[in-house]
Amino acid sequence: MVSYRHRSVVAATRSHRRRRWAYPRDVERSRVADAHHRPTHLRPGRASAGTQRDGCRSADRGAPDTAAGDDSPPAAPRRARGEGEAARAVELGEEIGEATAFISAPIHASVSGQVGRATNVTLPNGRHVPAIPIATAEQQPLAGPGAVEELFGGHWPIGDLGHYEPAAIRDATRAAGLVGLGGAAFPTHVKLSRKDDKPIDTLLINGCECEPYLAADDCLMRDYPAPILAGAILAARAVGAERIIIGVEDNKPEAYQSMSEAVIGSDVQVVELRTKYPQGGEKQLIAATLGREVPTGGLPLDVGVVVMNVSTSAALARAVLRGGPLTHRLVTVSGSGIRRPANVLVPIGTPYQALIDHCGGVRDDAVRIVAGGPMMGFTLGSLETPVTKGTSGVTVLGRDEIRPAEVTPCVRCGRCVEVCPMRLVPTKLALASRCGNVELARRYHIAACIECGCCAYICPARIPLVQLIRVGKLMMK
Repeated sequence: MVSYRHRSVVAATRSHRRRRWAYPRDVERSRVADAHHRPTHLRPGRASAGTQRDGCRSADRGAPDTAAGDDSPPAAPRRARGEGEAARAVELGEEIGEATAFISAPIHASVSGQVGRATNVTLPNGRHVPAIPIATAEQQPLAGPGAVEELFGGHWPIGDLGHYEPAAIRDATRAAGLVGLGGAAFPTHVKLSRKDDKPIDTLLINGCECEPYLAADDCLMRDYPAPILAGAILAARAVGAERIIIGVEDNKPEAYQSMSEAVIGSDVQVVELRTKYPQGGEKQLIAATLGREVPTGGLPLDVGVVVMNVSTSAALARAVLRGGPLTHRLVTVSGSGIRRPANVLVPIGTPYQALIDHCGGVRDDAVRIVAGGPMMGFTLGSLETPVTKGTSGVTVLGRDEIRPAEVTPCVRCGRCVEVCPMRLVPTKLALASRCGNVELARRYHIAACIECGCCAYICPARIPLVQLIRVGKLMMK
């Protein structure tokens, strides 16, 4: 049995990564060399025409549009309109998948074209979910260099949001098919629902983006802070929070400055947090920002907090203030194995192959393509896998970033216990999973694992601890 370690993960978390807008063809090679090196990980021009055309053309090969994130069954559509029917024309933003349960979200056409029969696709984590293929039309309403500006630019009424009723905010969020864009893909309208027995006093906006190589949130905070702020104010009104705090790691000074300038004149607070993986986890962010500890098996609302990602906040503002459904998202294409690293605006449902092709393809030394970042991502088995609402990036790792190693017996060193942010015992969880002992895994709180990957990264025996824990979680369902 062979496992792999990503050599430059720690370096990436410690380095300040500068990313500037430039058209993808102008992007220089990005690579993390060591903890003291500042890589030139650059970001693309404001959704160049190529970004949109590449994504749209790829749908002609049957790009599916799905509602679920990588690991979020609740966001999957319950019933797809047009299922069993012949192909019919749809327009960008038209609802094509209807959610029939409370913990679910509808899906909307991310391109204009002909919708085909509903089918199933396999996500990077191995789950099979319903999907609707769309053959794209030649002309697309959202394309070209102005696409990002159209979605996130323009005027956002920061100081005139008090007349929006909480129920109306939740209804607009649900109608837009909005889910958490940080990766969990949990339906946002559910998170915004109030509970009388658990009042919320603080809304935390998560701008940490601690996963190595990913930079989409950083770009959004630097160039479009206004919709993030507007969405935060609306979300706070929906949950009844009196305080809004935006947390940004200190390896993103430009994002911190941009957000700090945007909140001038408001009661919103921006705090700079020490760069530390996995700072972006909900419970870790709450502890670092507020000093509150979420109980094991509990949720942020148990301590009076709601946490929302910055991209989710911007999408919420667009849903409520402009009636725009969730059809596109920013995705980072990075790693030393990609020729032109970039952050691109992508129609949901676009195959990963289209993103790779748009960024110039892979280099000769590319050995692994990961959906997400190197710590929490999943290795892609097929590049025809679609981008979902929960897709934050795709990382192409080079040969010098992958270290093959033989798995050896556990040496009882305790390093995995030391680095676990949830204070669990990963070796016991992995052993319970390997033995198929569901009751033992439950007793050791396997459900509390956030799958950050720290245990597998630090293990000197190269035991795939987080992978085994994931298997154990599946056995409990």
